[in-house]
Amino acid sequence: MSHPNYPSLFAITDSFDLLSVENAAVRVSKEQIVDLPSNFLAYFKDELILVEKIKDGVRITTTKKGSQKLSYDKFLLDWNGVIVAIEPNNVVARENLKVEYNWLKYFLPLILLIGLSFFYNSFDLFSGSFLITSIIGLVVSIFIVQQKWGVKNTVISKFCNLSSNSSCHSVISFNDDIANKWLSFSDLPLLFFSASIIAILIQPLNSAIFVGFLSLLSIPLVVCSIWIQKFEIQKWCVMCIAVSFLILVQSIAWFSSDLFTLNFSLNTIFPYVFSLLLLIPIWAAVKVMIKNMLDNENSLKELKKFKRNYSLLNFLSKKVKYTKGFEELRGLNFGNKNAVVRLSIILSPSCGHCYKTFQEAFDLVLKFPDKIYLNVLFNINPENNDNPYKTVVERLLTINRVTPGKTVEAISDWYIKRMVHKKWLKKWAVDSVSMMISQEIQKQYDWCSMNNFNYTPVKIVNERLFPNEYELNELKYFLNDFVDEVQVLEKTA
Repeated sequence: MSHPNYPSLFAITDSFDLLSVENAAVRVSKEQIVDLPSNFLAYFKDELILVEKIKDGVRITTTKKGSQKLSYDKFLLDWNGVIVAIEPNNVVARENLKVEYNWLKYFLPLILLIGLSFFYNSFDLFSGSFLITSIIGLVVSIFIVQQKWGVKNTVISKFCNLSSNSSCHSVISFNDDIANKWLSFSDLPLLFFSASIIAILIQPLNSAIFVGFLSLLSIPLVVCSIWIQKFEIQKWCVMCIAVSFLILVQSIAWFSSDLFTLNFSLNTIFPYVFSLLLLIPIWAAVKVMIKNMLDNENSLKELKKFKRNYSLLNFLSKKVKYTKGFEELRGLNFGNKNAVVRLSIILSPSCGHCYKTFQEAFDLVLKFPDKIYLNVLFNINPENNDNPYKTVVERLLTINRVTPGKTVEAISDWYIKRMVHKKWLKKWAVDSVSMMISQEIQKQYDWCSMNNFNYTPVKIVNERLFPNEYELNELKYFLNDFVDEVQVLEKTA
């Protein structure tokens, strides 16, 4: 979503490229659908959807309407022939899975509180059932609030898109004119079930009785909610129905139990009232903080979209003043020599910022070996024999010329592992430094002096200085733009 061309197809394919997911966006004839992969992305009614081929047709999954089955004829009628085929990336999938279930850690305090309550209190079947239903209600209520705020969650999507007649967003956002107030209708289930859990943990039996009574009083609201979904919106909110069902279960459990009573004492009411009065100001403060955080994320997304515009990068990139002799410099080379993106970094062994620059550049080559060619040069005065780091450059260039297979390990020991100077020199000892190496160091130093590069690191991409306003690892967002630019130049040449 932070791509400058979002929501275009290029934003989708470019994101796949960034994640190293093999993909291809093509237009095919509709008769070729039988030859397509079993799963693919396609444009259907001007919306990007997931298509799964099944026995009698296809199953499509959309953001708005969820999953539905269509015959081949009906699908082909509104499909424009554009598909995006992808190959699975198991590494990314595992990372996403880890993030998806990261929310479980937030329930750890609740689990500890429940364990402590079981240690000090005795729970019977009646109070235990109310505790379980309240916990389930709390989880569903959190999902409702997330949907209200537009927080993306695959669990919510699965619940809300069970059929074409379900739309949690439409129901939850109904009459959304009071959304900016400190308390909205979507907050009520969260507060109700949260207060119920705390009260039951404090006094299990008495609080469960009072919670059951409150659930019975909430039945008119449940009926009103179902009536609005059925006749006003004509869409069903699965999570709202789940909350209504839990309230109905608690009402029936209370009404049909032997503990059915309307004579409530202070001990029965106080735990719930205390919990509710405690939670309301806390939730009001937390809600403001979370909304501000979400607003900041949206603002950051827009700023990223602006920053990742290739025209802005191109505008800030300045041409190298003197390029004569640049191609003749022989540094340490990594990646594909025929790559469109030719990245050169000029380093110094004693420069603190050069460590980060080299690591970012080397990581780019490792992740995109076919798209980036890296050339590492050095800016060090060959006549300054008092500089102890001059030996590092001499040995790196010597190793690269004599035993090129060890170049990666040698430079990684210095710039990535940051090995101590004496230890590095001991490990990477060479027999002698040839006159050719000394001349190469002089040529690189003279070229830097000619361009007034009296600093390091210097980052050059395709003979243009990479802007200081960007981190070098942000180059990955513009790889396809560089490719397109070179292709245009080749066509016009």
